[in-house]
Amino acid sequence: MSSTASSTNIAPSQLEAGPEKKDDSMIVDWEGPDDSENPRNWSPRKRWGHVVIISILALITNMAPTMCAPGAKDIAADLHITSTVVSTLTVTLYVLGIAIGPMFTSPLSEMYGRVPVYHAATTIFVAFIIGNALSKTTAQFMVFRFISGCAGGTPMALGGGTIADITSVQQRAVAMALFSMGPLAGPVLGPVIGGFLAAGKGWRWTFWLLAILGGFFGSIAVLVLRESHPKVLLEQKAAYLRASTGNSNWRSKLDSTLSPRQVLLQVLVRPVMLLVRSPILFVISLYVALVFGVMYLLFTTFTSVFEGQYGFSTSISGLTYLGLGVALVISMVLFNLLNGRVQAARMKADGVQQPRPEYRLLLMIWFSPFVAGGLFLYGWTAYYKVHWFVPILGTSLMGFGAFFVITPAQLYLIDVFGSEAAASALGANNLLRYISSTFLPLAGPAMYSSLNYGWGNSLLGFIALAFVPAPVLFYKYGEQLRAKASA
Repeated sequence: MSSTASSTNIAPSQLEAGPEKKDDSMIVDWEGPDDSENPRNWSPRKRWGHVVIISILALITNMAPTMCAPGAKDIAADLHITSTVVSTLTVTLYVLGIAIGPMFTSPLSEMYGRVPVYHAATTIFVAFIIGNALSKTTAQFMVFRFISGCAGGTPMALGGGTIADITSVQQRAVAMALFSMGPLAGPVLGPVIGGFLAAGKGWRWTFWLLAILGGFFGSIAVLVLRESHPKVLLEQKAAYLRASTGNSNWRSKLDSTLSPRQVLLQVLVRPVMLLVRSPILFVISLYVALVFGVMYLLFTTFTSVFEGQYGFSTSISGLTYLGLGVALVISMVLFNLLNGRVQAARMKADGVQQPRPEYRLLLMIWFSPFVAGGLFLYGWTAYYKVHWFVPILGTSLMGFGAFFVITPAQLYLIDVFGSEAAASALGANNLLRYISSTFLPLAGPAMYSSLNYGWGNSLLGFIALAFVPAPVLFYKYGEQLRAKASA
């Protein structure tokens, strides 16, 4: 079995480690572009089976943060929670787990492969979701909630890498669109189902349903998923050659000399260093964190707002989340229609052959003001008890603008930092936004109590407006900042 010179895509975290010089005569690579062992050459049925299963797991774990939100008052009553801060944490503590867990599962997947990490995380997720369903005390509930969140963040953290492993660039758009529906639709679909479950069966059944879904599709994942990480597969191939030939010099093309401790430190430290040193990353991440945090503040307060102001029942209050859901779907369709056309138009106008990263910001510039506008409309119409459709329309406008902040921001950071640092930049971005999603909602009840729904949401709207100039400035001066940083 000979080594080859064919190339293979390397995950961003592998690129960050940098290539290692090896003796070319003993390098193990794919046996040409048509090597059947290369996951990109799997049958379409096998590849799409992986995409579908991973997307479903991401959907289930993203339903978990908000499915219990409509029943939050019942959770507080059963567990004798009297603090509004602690009551809000029953929803958002899961999101903190999503921020912390992938810091450890991602490096584990680099060392041991994606599949064992998927299976272990799904098992832990189901076990501690069952713990939530059986919780008798606040402490039990909070600990189980956090740990289930740590495990639940794994499909999102590893899913993009798996899709990159098994698809070419041309095939990737459809796969990523399907996968992205989990993070977008999950937090909206969760409370719609949870509202009816909490009203009909009690809040514990929201967790039993998650456990059933997680266990069922986790079992299917055991049957369907196969290792796709090229680094792990080539290392297995090299290990086979070392054992069968007795020659210990065989090495994978993607072999790394980094120890597990070094990999972990790299994943933890590099995002923070980039965040401190890059004004582009810092400001864009703050903007995304604000928008994401506000969305979760709305998720945690919809029930109290619509039950208190409009007399909705627990089951019907879950339907109020659909305004955000419809907006996110419309946003995704519109983004897919506009993104390529806008870039092509700007390239033609500027007379360039390659798009500038700053072109990603144009849609953010156009549509990000909808975040503030939606908050103003939602806050004041809810305060004055205007027909319930109008505040829900406000949340739709906010969700529409939020999509056009979050999605262009991620693409812009990937383009700015390139393959060598994109994983770390997105890691920093995700860490800030999930921390914001955990703690900003804690201010919701006190803010609404002090400022009422009108001025409380207006305050958030004014803060969102303060960030609107940021993409404009980066569009104008971003290239200069990047040149200065690389000098």
